[in-house]
Amino acid sequence: MSLSPYPTQDYVARFVLDTLPVHGRLVRLDAALNDILSAHDYPAPVANLLAEACVLAVLVGSALKFDGRLIMQAQGDGAVRYVVADYDTSGTLRGFCRFDPAELEALVSANAQEFTLLGARDLLGKGTFIMTLEPDNGGERYQGVTPIEGESLSLCAEYYFAQSEQVPTQIKLAATQTDGRWRAGGAMIQALAGDDTRGDTTEAFDHVRALFATLGEDELTDFGLEAERLLYRLFHEDGVRLSPPKAVMRQCRCSQEKVEELVRSFSAADQADMIEADGKVHITCEYCSTTYFIEP
Repeated sequence: MSLSPYPTQDYVARFVLDTLPVHGRLVRLDAALNDILSAHDYPAPVANLLAEACVLAVLVGSALKFDGRLIMQAQGDGAVRYVVADYDTSGTLRGFCRFDPAELEALVSANAQEFTLLGARDLLGKGTFIMTLEPDNGGERYQGVTPIEGESLSLCAEYYFAQSEQVPTQIKLAATQTDGRWRAGGAMIQALAGDDTRGDTTEAFDHVRALFATLGEDELTDFGLEAERLLYRLFHEDGVRLSPPKAVMRQCRCSQEKVEELVRSFSAADQADMIEADGKVHITCEYCSTTYFIEP
């Protein structure tokens, strides 16, 4: 089975099962992810967390039924204070983490034999998981907030969908680093709501969930394993169909004009406090690490 029309990286694609009321999405990130990570010198556990956050943002954001943005963030009292991934339905992605280096070093040392297993709960501690939806057309902004539940971002997201959306959802995320380069992948399945035609979809989703449980993290990050072949392995008996992929690229939305506008929003006194030795205000974007120099 050939996947020649499909890329091997940096895409999201929707799939459906012909015989069951279940649909899903598959994401694979390479160049886009490494462009995001290269703006920061993150330790491996932090880079891994951000990689999974980026995949999750694309999985969920690509399902939006309007043009706009999905911002996935988690914040807590752990060594990693904050992780955020921002996906725009045009296909652009950005993200960053904020962490305490000393606390992270102590956490890694305490788990020296298994630091690669540090999950979201280990790194973030107790806190909140937040999904924010922002339509482009000036529509109402929506934000859903749930506690950080489970040891991984995928479990946090599943809990969010169960509590905020009441949509049966299963998510798998994976990231790996080889020779200094990161690859990440993820998949999500969701049950369609039952109705007079479909009836109760619980049994169908349980069947698909059992198959989905056999999906390995190594398969998600093996880009030599084509998406169509991967899904065929899982769901060939249920008639899986993969839609055309959508490209994903790293792009930050900061600019000289936006930063100047931000500085102008402060009072003259506040601007004076921002001035550096060269007589200018220095503003660094947390997403891409670009520093802007503004005349006060």
